[in-house]
Parts: sequence; structure tokens; C-alpha cells
Amino acid sequence: MTERKDIYITNFDLQRLLELINSDKEFAEEERAMLVKLDGKLDCAKVVYWRDIPPNVITMNSKVCLKDLFTNEKIVLDLVFPSDANPERNRFSILTPIGTTLLGCQIGDIIDRQVIEGEYGRLVVEEILYQPEATGNFNL
Repeated sequence: MTERKDIYITNFDLQRLLELINSDKEFAEEERAMLVKLDGKLDCAKVVYWRDIPPNVITMNSKVCLKDLFTNEKIVLDLVFPSDANPERNRFSILTPIGTTLLGCQIGDIIDRQVIEGEYGRLVVEEILYQPEATGNFNL
């Protein structure tokens, strides 16, 4: 993915993600690597109040539709905190490569497919089916 200059995140999500990063929880090696990547991403983020987050931005607990640019396959997934993750139900943790990559992405952004399942290809963020802030449920 080409890094975007303006990655938006809500102040509420930032607070919860910093707590996750600074927690004493035991994480697997891959998750610890994602914590480092997430921390770097948060350092560059533009923090806004939940009412000011653009509706085309992926926030925590968003449901998004991605489209494979080569096969036209559509993938619908939720971006969630580790305790709510369930890959079998397409609920991906922020501490997975796809989760960390999607946070702050906008409709039209293109990401590498390998971050979701080890395959090569490109995915485009086609639609945000649900964004908590857009419905006033910013505190999920």
C-alpha cells in the first residue's frame, strides 16, 4: 500500500489502542511485531474527535468490503480488538497484518492481498458497510 500522508483516527480509538500497546498482556511474536507497526502508524495519524472522522475512513469496529483487483472477488470483514477477533467469522484483530494495514484507510485505497492470507494480488477498499462513528456509536 502506498502510505497516505493523512491517516485519520478518532481520539477514542487512539486512547484504546495506546492502552493495548502499553498493556502487560502476553502477545505472540507476530502480534508483538504488529504492536510495533501499529505504534508507528499511530505516531503519524491525524487525531480527530469522533464526530469529525470522515465517513470514508476505516475505524475500529468498522465493517468493510474489499475487492480483489485481479479476480473481482469481494471480501467483507470487521476490524476489531484482539478480544473480539474470530477469523472464521471474518472478524480480524488490529494485531493482524490486515488489521494494522486497514486502520485509517479510506475508500479507494489499495493494499497488497498478501496481508490477508499470504496470497499475492491487490485489494481495493470498495465500501465501508459500517463505521461506528457514522452512526454515533463511537464508544464500541
